[in-house]
Amino acid sequence: MHENLKLDIFPHIFPRSFFERVKARAESNPGLAAALKRWLDIPVLWDLDARLRMMRRFTGYKQVLTLSLPAIEFLAGPEESPALARLANDGMAEIVAAYPEQFPAFVASLPMNNVPAALEEMDRAIGTLGARGVQVFTNVNGRPLDEPEFFPVFERCVKKYDLPIWLHPTRTAKTADYVTEEKSKYEIWWLFGWPYETSACMARIVFSGMMDRLPQMKIITHHCGAMAPFFEGRLGPGMDQMGARTSDEDYGALLKRMSKRPIDYFRMFYADTSVNGSAAAIRCGLDFFGAKKVLFGTDCPFDPEGGPMFIRETIRALGSLKLRPADARKVYYENALGMMRLDLPVSRPAKSGSRSRGRRTPRGRA
Repeated sequence: MHENLKLDIFPHIFPRSFFERVKARAESNPGLAAALKRWLDIPVLWDLDARLRMMRRFTGYKQVLTLSLPAIEFLAGPEESPALARLANDGMAEIVAAYPEQFPAFVASLPMNNVPAALEEMDRAIGTLGARGVQVFTNVNGRPLDEPEFFPVFERCVKKYDLPIWLHPTRTAKTADYVTEEKSKYEIWWLFGWPYETSACMARIVFSGMMDRLPQMKIITHHCGAMAPFFEGRLGPGMDQMGARTSDEDYGALLKRMSKRPIDYFRMFYADTSVNGSAAAIRCGLDFFGAKKVLFGTDCPFDPEGGPMFIRETIRALGSLKLRPADARKVYYENALGMMRLDLPVSRPAKSGSRSRGRRTPRGRA
């Protein structure tokens, strides 16, 4: 029993060496200038000491580390991106090795614009460094993830390692809200664009047949499944009529070939609780996916307080839902530990004058 354990599976970080490399690129890349401005105002993102101080405020709180945006493939072309991924993953592994009690695991980053290198880096990050899954973004510099070129990445993570895939949205202001304009205004590209990106990516994975080809695939969708839970009725009765609205594609035949209703494929995804502390949104996600497929995640440190707010408010929101104890344990840590095949030592009070460091022990073989 891990009393009070709260395992955050979707916080973001920059290992310091990687951050310095990205900063250097941002200073000569206008597309990264706005992001760099924000990063510098969030020390918890790249200052490990600041992060550890912040985490101590929350009893039983631990983090499974994921790399912050931008995607590796956004930062560099296919020749350079593999080295950036290695730098990021090496930095993550160093943090986990130094502070296993606070950071029991990390998620590997991949250079998705170079699939052979991505497969090599997955093998190295999981097999050598101990990563417990991989993170991908909802598009690869504008290309959808259901393109055949990317399928080997999903296939290897599922069939060789049986580990989860973290799915993070990505979109910039360059994606305009209207075809008559050149850019998105008022940060709509983030506000509504990111949930749409995730939802569209989920739909492409479903209707391309990837879920049938990889039925054991475990994809954790950031922000509680995005639009899918709220639009349950459109995914259900709405998409049961797929093809009725289209004349230039035979979607009706596709619907007949599917072994499940479209909505049942969407329920095969997993979701985190990262909705900025909205109890209603978490309740919606729980009702759609079920407690066995929802995991505690916060999006730390991208809140107005630079770290603690989303942790505090997500815990508050979950508490307000008054979940059954068994369901609360699933959300806070059991689902994550099972998916990552991760054993954590039961915390015990440290003896006087000593410091407990803990250790990470994967269950089974990767």
